[in-house]
Amino acid sequence: MLSDLDKKVLRELLRNSKTSDRSLAKKLKVSQPTLTRVRNELERQGYIRRYTILPDLRKLGCELIAFTFVKMNPQIQSKIEDVKKYANQWANAIYASRGEGMGMTGMMISVHRDYRDYLQKLTIFRKDWGQYMEELQSFVTVVDEGTIKEFSLEYLAECI
Repeated sequence: MLSDLDKKVLRELLRNSKTSDRSLAKKLKVSQPTLTRVRNELERQGYIRRYTILPDLRKLGCELIAFTFVKMNPQIQSKIEDVKKYANQWANAIYASRGEGMGMTGMMISVHRDYRDYLQKLTIFRKDWGQYMEELQSFVTVVDEGTIKEFSLEYLAECI
């Protein structure tokens, strides 16, 4: 169970993980050693798995975000470790998971330089795993165009 201080630290780190322990301690009105102990314990317990940045995808040369949904046949269950290894080879795939919904059993979120890059990756994916796929559908969006709410984990701070 998280203490109130644990939750406050998590909220602040979700808002800005770059904040120093000194600044956080001052903001939360605790000593720096206390704050450091809390942060270390949250890391040890797995509440904080890593620190990373949220880059500007367009500035990095990525124009598209694709949400790809697949319905895999049951034979894929015997290959799940191969699927995990395969997914980890695709640096542009930022999330992949099994699941249920819309008649699909898996999904992947990926970023792409352009539509040609997306089609090339999709063609390779179909070639490599097509024998296990019953259906594949995608939703593709252009980075920054039509954005209603920008992607950020900082919104989770309000859920803790």
